[in-house]
Amino acid sequence: MNLDNCPRCGRLYLKNIMDMCQVCVKDLEHQYEICVKYLRENKGTNIQELSDATDISIKEITRFIREGRISIAGAPNMMYPCEVCGTLIRDGHMCENCRTRLRKDFSTAIKESASAKEVKKDNAGAYRAIDKLRD
Repeated sequence: MNLDNCPRCGRLYLKNIMDMCQVCVKDLEHQYEICVKYLRENKGTNIQELSDATDISIKEITRFIREGRISIAGAPNMMYPCEVCGTLIRDGHMCENCRTRLRKDFSTAIKESASAKEVKKDNAGAYRAIDKLRD
């Protein structure tokens, strides 16, 4: 049997697709239904208002959006926080500024790695003073 502890409540449960115990799955479904009902009644709400009105965390609401269970296409004010800086966004996991900074950091790291390999390659055939001491 594949047993695990529930990441939400810590109870022991038989592993399933949701990676949660049945109690937490039911609670999550109940929270989802509350969110959907509130959104149907209040079309222009934002994520903070939804969280305050339903007492459901922004993290859980964001999870529903990312899973595609709550559509933000018809909700112009509905945005969720960037995973890096917290800026409100409508799609993806990061805002454009964080994506740009990540790309820049990757390209810098690649250039540094390439230059380090070139330096190592250039010194491979050269005689160094340390080589004399090794003999």
